[in-house]
Amino acid sequence: MIISNADNIHQQIKLYISIKKSYNSIYSINKQVISVLLSETLVNLSRFQFAFTAMVHFIFVPLTLGLTWILVVFEACYLISGKIVYRDMTKFWGKLLAINFAIGVITGITMEFEFGLNWGYFSRLIGGSFGPVLAIEGITAFMLEATMFGLFFFTWEKLSKGGHFIVTCLMAFGATLSIINILAANSWMQHPIASVFDYQSMSIDLKSIVQLYINTLAQVRIGHVAFAGFLTSAMFVMGISAYYILKNQDVNFAKRSFAAAAGFGLICSLSVAFFGDANGLQVSAYEPEKMAAIEGQWVTQKAPAAWYVIAFPDQNLEKNYFTISVPYLLSIIADHSLTGTVEGAKELQESYIQRIKNGQLAFTALMNLRNGQITPENEAQFKQYQHDLGFGFLLQKFTNDVATATPEQIAATAKYAIPNFMTAFWTFRLMIACWGIMLLLLIFGFIFSLRNTLEKHPVFLRMCLYSIPLPWIAVEMGWVLAEVGRQPWAVHDFLPTFLG
Repeated sequence: MIISNADNIHQQIKLYISIKKSYNSIYSINKQVISVLLSETLVNLSRFQFAFTAMVHFIFVPLTLGLTWILVVFEACYLISGKIVYRDMTKFWGKLLAINFAIGVITGITMEFEFGLNWGYFSRLIGGSFGPVLAIEGITAFMLEATMFGLFFFTWEKLSKGGHFIVTCLMAFGATLSIINILAANSWMQHPIASVFDYQSMSIDLKSIVQLYINTLAQVRIGHVAFAGFLTSAMFVMGISAYYILKNQDVNFAKRSFAAAAGFGLICSLSVAFFGDANGLQVSAYEPEKMAAIEGQWVTQKAPAAWYVIAFPDQNLEKNYFTISVPYLLSIIADHSLTGTVEGAKELQESYIQRIKNGQLAFTALMNLRNGQITPENEAQFKQYQHDLGFGFLLQKFTNDVATATPEQIAATAKYAIPNFMTAFWTFRLMIACWGIMLLLLIFGFIFSLRNTLEKHPVFLRMCLYSIPLPWIAVEMGWVLAEVGRQPWAVHDFLPTFLG
C-alpha cells in the first residue's frame, strides 16, 4: 500500500514536471511571437505617424516655395511700371502665403520631434551626416525666410520700393534655400555618399559636407522638387484667378494674375519634366530596385523594351496582371536610346544573395570587434565586406543568428529587399497623369491670355478652378514614390527601416 502510494506520487511529480516543461516551452515561443508582433507594430505605427505628418506638412511647403517667387514677379512689375494694381496683387497673394506659411511651420516642427521620439537609433546613427544639414537649414534658411517674412508684411510704408523688393527676393531665396538643405539630406538617405561608418561609435560620420550638396542625385532632386513647388503655386494662382473671372469680380486684377501664373507655370512644368527625367536616370543607376518597381519589371526585358502603361503587379507571385504596353518606350525612358533596359526584380534578388553573404561576414566581424576581439583578421574581414554590412543588418529581420542563417532565410531577405511594386508603379503614373493635365491647361491658359479671350472660355476657367488639387496630388505621389521605393531601407543599402 505504501509502495503503491509512493509510485502514485512519483508519477504525479513526473507529470507535473512534464506539464511544467511544456508550459515553459509554449510560454517561450509565445513570448518570442509577442515580441516580434510588438516590434512590427511599433515600426508600422512609427512609419504611419511620420508619413502622415510629412504628407500633411508637404501640403504647405510647395505653395510657400512657389508663391514667394510669384510675389517677386508681381513686385518686380510694380517696381518697373509703378502701377498700383501690381502692388495690390503682391499684397493679396501675400496674405494667402501668410496663412500657408504659418501652418507649414507648425507641421514641420512636429516632424523634428518625431525624429527623436520614434526614430532614436536612426537619429543617433546618422546624426553626423544628417544633423549638420538640418542645423544649417534652421540657422540660415528658416531664419532668413522667417525674418524677411515679417519685414514683407510690416514695412510697406517704411521702406522704399526698391528696399521692399529686396526683402521679397530674400524671402523667396530663404524658402528655396530651405528646400535645398532638406533635399540634400534626403538625397543622402537615398544615396549615402562622402560618409564612413565608425564601428566603435556605431555611427556614420560625414567626410565632406560639400560633397553632400554637389551630389548629382541631390542636384536633380532639388531642381525637380523646387520646380514642382513653383508649378503648384502657378496652378493655385490660375485657379483662384479663374474663379474671380467667372464671378466677373476684380477682372483686371484676376486676368493679370492668371496671365503671370500661366507663363510662369508653363516654364516650370517643362522644367519639372526635365529634372524628373534626370532624376529617373539617377534612380536607375543607384536604386535599381526602385526603378524595377516603378516600371513593373519582374524580369529584365530585352532591348528595345516595352513600357507598361497599365499593370497590376502581384508581389507574392512576382508577376503582372492585365498589362497594356507601348513598344520601345521603356528603353527610351531608361537611357534615351533603343538599347536601354531596366533590370528586373528577380535578377536583382539573385545579385543580392551574394551581397547578403558578404553582409554576414561583415556583421560577424563587426560583432567580434565590438566584443573586444580587435585582431588584424577581424579588421581585415570587416574592411573587405563592410560595403555590404547593411545586408547583414537586413538579415536580422529573419534570424537572430546572422552568422548561421539558412539559405531560406537568405532568400527571404533578398526578396524583402524589393520595394512594393503596386505602390511605386501607380504613384508614378498618377504623378505623370496629373502633370500631363496641368501642362495642357497651362498651354491653353497661356494662349488665351495672350489673345485676351479668357472670359470667352468659361468651361476652361472651371477646369482651371477644379484642377487646383492636381499639383498637390502629384507632389504627394512623388514623395510616396520616393520613400516607399526606398524600402526596406531608411538609409539605402545600409540601415533597414525596422532597425531605425
